[in-house]
Amino acid sequence: MATAWVVSKRAVPFRSISRSDIFSRSISTHPEKTQINQPLYISPVDAEPLHRYRQGGYHPVTLGECLKSGRYKVLHKLGWGGYSTVWVARDLRDDVYVAVKICVAEMYNVGQELNILKKLAFRQPRLKHTVHPLDNFDLKGPNGSHNCLVYELLGPNIPDTIDAYFPGGRLSGKLAKIIAKQSLIGLNDLHQMNIAHGDLHTRNLAFTIPYDNETEQQFTEMLRKPEIGHVRRRDGKDLEPGIPRYIVRPTSYWMPSWNSAQSIKIVDFGGSFLGTRVPQTLHTPLPVRAPEVIFQDHIDYRVDLWSMGCMLFELFVSQPPFDTVLITPPILVNQMREMASDDLPERWHKIWETMKVDDSKPTEGPVPNLQEWLEELYFDSPHSPDLTKEDIARLGQIIESLLLFEPSARASAKQVLDNPWFNE
Repeated sequence: MATAWVVSKRAVPFRSISRSDIFSRSISTHPEKTQINQPLYISPVDAEPLHRYRQGGYHPVTLGECLKSGRYKVLHKLGWGGYSTVWVARDLRDDVYVAVKICVAEMYNVGQELNILKKLAFRQPRLKHTVHPLDNFDLKGPNGSHNCLVYELLGPNIPDTIDAYFPGGRLSGKLAKIIAKQSLIGLNDLHQMNIAHGDLHTRNLAFTIPYDNETEQQFTEMLRKPEIGHVRRRDGKDLEPGIPRYIVRPTSYWMPSWNSAQSIKIVDFGGSFLGTRVPQTLHTPLPVRAPEVIFQDHIDYRVDLWSMGCMLFELFVSQPPFDTVLITPPILVNQMREMASDDLPERWHKIWETMKVDDSKPTEGPVPNLQEWLEELYFDSPHSPDLTKEDIARLGQIIESLLLFEPSARASAKQVLDNPWFNE
């Protein structure tokens, strides 16, 4: 729903073997359509869509400018999403580096997210595996009034860490286990506070970053020089008010001292909600979206438990249990039915009948169940396994306890944490 303050350059990992054999389909292209709907504004840097710089949209940011009456000096871009851009800044008052999330003006009242962040900010002691909110302020600009949220600055997320430090494309089993346990602690802490995250996936797990006592110059060098692309109109006319003079490519962190002792934290509360204010739907990425969201059923904190099951699977084999390419809700539900150990609830049958299309037909022939699929991906790969078959069998049991259609049947984060496997 909203962007995180750490952003991945890496596509969501997808399996080399598709359960639905959907990769074998040819994809037709229509060159004659490429000239239609050409964007008015263009830039050599591929980042946030420039048409979103309009009334109610993004705020144009200039590197080096200071926000909130000169307090936060913008140094680099962290990322962007449909509802915000996120920037690295230096807090000139407290002399620390922070992340500043600038929401689009049409989301001026971020409401629920702000309430949750205030609740987290006043929590003592602070949650160890959840990003710390620090401040919020309003920013008036040419495109409207923007709510800005300030957080502690964290390092790269899981996909970017894999890209930078794991040439084989997969975490070690031991490190994946550490990350899994810490993310479960973070999720349990949130659920104990009656907070549902609502958008749990590996891009929203970020490592802490060591930057104590770094000068601004040293810190900027660590982030690497910003790559900017000047914006111009395709017709050559002057830029309209509210359009940035240039856009910035998000930074890729460079951390010479990265090590597995750095802890993980859950980030991005743009899709979060309190148990007393439940949304009608969520925008979690489809491959990790809980089935009750797809079937428009009642939503509560247990959507996170399904997403956690998908995320645990991905942490160990570097791809989620369900397909990510050309996936549709009917195809996904069929894959869920192949993997979940319980049946589709009867209350969803009518909706399922209306959803089913030719593409949603079950895969012909035998397909692996969740445990078989997990073992195949973990052991039948170029990576040298550092976990045993017993480890993966017990991991599969944990994931199965989370990937259940019936939300009330899913294991809680606390119950999963209590599994002795995490302490062995």
